[in-house]
Amino acid sequence: MTAETSQTLDRGLRVLKLLADTDHGLTVTELSNKLGVNRTVVYRLLATLEQHALVRRDLGGRARVGLGVLRLGRQVHPLVREAALPALRSLAEDIGATAHLTLVDGTEALAVAVVEPSWTDYHVAYRAGFRHPLDRGAAGRAILAARRAPSAEPSCTLTRGELETGACGAAAPLVGVTGVEGSVGVVMLADSVPERVGPRVVDAAREVAEALR
Repeated sequence: MTAETSQTLDRGLRVLKLLADTDHGLTVTELSNKLGVNRTVVYRLLATLEQHALVRRDLGGRARVGLGVLRLGRQVHPLVREAALPALRSLAEDIGATAHLTLVDGTEALAVAVVEPSWTDYHVAYRAGFRHPLDRGAAGRAILAARRAPSAEPSCTLTRGELETGACGAAAPLVGVTGVEGSVGVVMLADSVPERVGPRVVDAAREVAEALR
């Protein structure tokens, strides 16, 4: 005998699976077509999932997996940090600047892993848990650049003085990690970002992306 199931819960889980399988999010119409239900049902499902931070909608209205999915498992963030730390540590030591992994949380950028260099006399203090708008700072701008050109090769975004006076940032987006939007970057006290930093940050972002796949 087939066990009795909840149709609404089943649809909600299918929404999460569909969103997890795309890097670019889905519109209400796209979800409606894939689920075979009308748009009103999709709106209700998304509204409920958003209340629990399991889904978020970007400025263009596309639904994406929310960080609440990560919070369902207490060990997920530690595992993400653990996977990223080797590449971040290598980046920080090589460049001599604070390295970080930043993920999207709603409309903000959230630093989830930070590594400071061990050999410098001074460096920018940057802490895990630090938040800032996506359109300010290299970490958030790199994520937005990847949204605008999702099929492009990852490149480095540079900023100066946007989050802290006198500090420069360099970041590259994570590419090809299903259900995760983020970037890897460095922040340093300098008048400008040295030329070698950009390619090194892009390489580190690729390493972290591979570790998270």
